Amino acid sequence: MNIYISNLDYGVDDAGLKSLFAAYGEVSSAKVITDRDSGRSRGFGFVEMPNEAEAKKAIDELNESQHEGKTITVNVARPKVERTGYSSNRGGYSSSRRY
Repeated sequence: MNIYISNLDYGVDDAGLKSLFAAYGEVSSAKVITDRDSGRSRGFGFVEMPNEAEAKKAIDELNESQHEGKTITVNVARPKVERTGYSSNRGGYSSSRRY
C-alpha cells in the first residue's frame, strides 16, 4: 500500500521516514520529495508498505500526530495523474488569439 505523508519537517530524510513507519511493519520504500533545483525537502513524501493491515495501522496511528515538532498528515496515496500537456482553454497567450 502506498502512503502519502505531508507537513514533514524539512530535516526529515528518507531514512528517518522509513524509521518512523518501520515501527508498524515492513517498509518496502520511503522517499522524501526534494526540490529539483535546490535539493531541499519539499515537506512531503511517500512510503510503501506491502502488508495492508500494517499500513492501515500506521496511517491510523500516525495521522495528525507530532513528528519532529510538526503535525503530520498521513493518508493512502492517490494514483499519480499523468499530465498530457496544456489545455487551450486555460487562458494566457495563444497563437490563435487575435488582437
